[in-house]
Amino acid sequence: MTQPRPSLRIANCSGFYGDRPSAAREMVEGGPIDVLTGDYLAELTMLILWKARQRDPEGGYAVSFLAQMREVLGTCLERGIKVVVNAGGLNPAGLAAKLGELAALAELAPKIAHLEGDDLLPRLSQLQAAGEEFAHLASGRPLADAGVRPVTANAYLGAWGITEALRAGADVVICGRVTDASLVVGPAAWAFDWAPDDWDRLAGAVAAGHIIECGAQATGGNYSFFTELDRPVHPGFPIAEMYADGSCVITKHPDTGGAVTVDTVTAQLLYEIDRPSYPNPDVIARFDTARLSQDGPDRVRVRGVRGEPAPDRLKVCLNYQGGYRNTAAFVLTGLELEAKARFAEAALLDAVGGRDAFAELDIRLDGPHTPTGTARLVVTAKDPDQRKVGRALFTAIAGTGLSNYPGCHLEQASPHASEYGIYWPALVSGDAVHPEVVLANGTRISVPRPPVRPYVMKEDVPADPAPPLPGPYVSVPLGTVVGARSGDKGGDANVGLWTRDDAAYDWLRGFLDVERLRELLPEAAELAISRYELPNLRALNFVVHGLLGEGVAASTRPDPQAKSLGEQLRACLVEIPQALLKPRT
Repeated sequence: MTQPRPSLRIANCSGFYGDRPSAAREMVEGGPIDVLTGDYLAELTMLILWKARQRDPEGGYAVSFLAQMREVLGTCLERGIKVVVNAGGLNPAGLAAKLGELAALAELAPKIAHLEGDDLLPRLSQLQAAGEEFAHLASGRPLADAGVRPVTANAYLGAWGITEALRAGADVVICGRVTDASLVVGPAAWAFDWAPDDWDRLAGAVAAGHIIECGAQATGGNYSFFTELDRPVHPGFPIAEMYADGSCVITKHPDTGGAVTVDTVTAQLLYEIDRPSYPNPDVIARFDTARLSQDGPDRVRVRGVRGEPAPDRLKVCLNYQGGYRNTAAFVLTGLELEAKARFAEAALLDAVGGRDAFAELDIRLDGPHTPTGTARLVVTAKDPDQRKVGRALFTAIAGTGLSNYPGCHLEQASPHASEYGIYWPALVSGDAVHPEVVLANGTRISVPRPPVRPYVMKEDVPADPAPPLPGPYVSVPLGTVVGARSGDKGGDANVGLWTRDDAAYDWLRGFLDVERLRELLPEAAELAISRYELPNLRALNFVVHGLLGEGVAASTRPDPQAKSLGEQLRACLVEIPQALLKPRT
């Protein structure tokens, strides 16, 4: 009888398509690991890969993965390190074939499997005829009523296809659109022989997968308190040391940059989430039940994550072509900045013939709210006609150059418009999706579905606020005592905030409600906002609905992925009890 393994060390080497190319080599050579994973996909990435496939029908996958495998594939085979990635994008079969060719040239013979079934585009009309509406998750509008033709439509698959591929002996598993956490859940379920209804174990693996999926964001990257880190530059990538009970220790290789602390892990747990019930295709993980503790230098134990049965519907990422866009930035300097901005806007509208000249025209002032200094007036025009927002817009802007506000000059302007896409998030019945593992010899293995139950999105009931702390109060930036991490959720943005002790959390919980958030973030004043409490993490999570419009690719915000929203909030001056401002030791 085979002895059960004590743990499974799963290392991440990519948080997005374009992440540090050397990370795969660093993780393989930096110390012992059992599985190498890489996350390459986002909603925007699917559109990027579609454009790549228009240029090369054999493409549509993350080509950077091949370069990484040239450096490490031989070592992985020698040491028995499994490789599990979603780099297949829109063409996992094509990437599997290319990797096989690369391996043959190096006289290597890995067993390569890939996962199919996420691509619903060829079946879209058939599924709609069968009653699948693909209603937009925010508006509820059925896809058929939108009058658009999607260019990508991919269901988010779960982990069991990865598990089946590993059970079949695969050395490398190449996926398309699986959930980011599945890259960890699949190997863990394989290594520990979990059952499809091991809800708590699966939920623990989902938490681990969510923590390490964005690479160095778990080890000090994009971290609010980065000035406290001894080596913030070139942080090591994270490792999830998984255990059979679903708990894990998040760590990194020794002598690498960054840090793994309760705070760095908390920040990543809060990244790009909605309500604390975090649905994945295989389980709903209750992030509000997670408990974190420092388990030694650069080791954080994550335990206690509770799981609920898998939802009966799967999320689908659809993208369609939105048209063309172009952006120009006027630089405003010196006195009377707001008057100069009004002058520049009026001159632009006069030159182009008014706002109705384009399908959409966004004009926003980005800069200091002071009488003097420097600011930027950012103009973004969008239209189905490429010529309108290309050469015609550029010519109109250039023609105002010597008749505009004093000191007028442009930081950005181009005669070339760029194509953009629109993201359409929807749900589909899990019964309509049929994932299969494809082995190198052509053998196909159907992936069984886990037990499911209808998923009802319940609003979390907040606990009673703690009594106000006694004064005196002082006016300081919110970030003096609060960390933040923010990001995109389709057309929405999330901002998670956490504190580092109970007293600060009690204050934050009582202080920061939805109306206060609207005051601090005027951009969100007219938008719907959801608020959730995660007391085990001393955290609040806010979802600002509609902040990013029609998604990252179409958003006209200077920061279309809302990466800076949390830091913007931390810079706001608020009244904080002086007792909370004790220096950290």
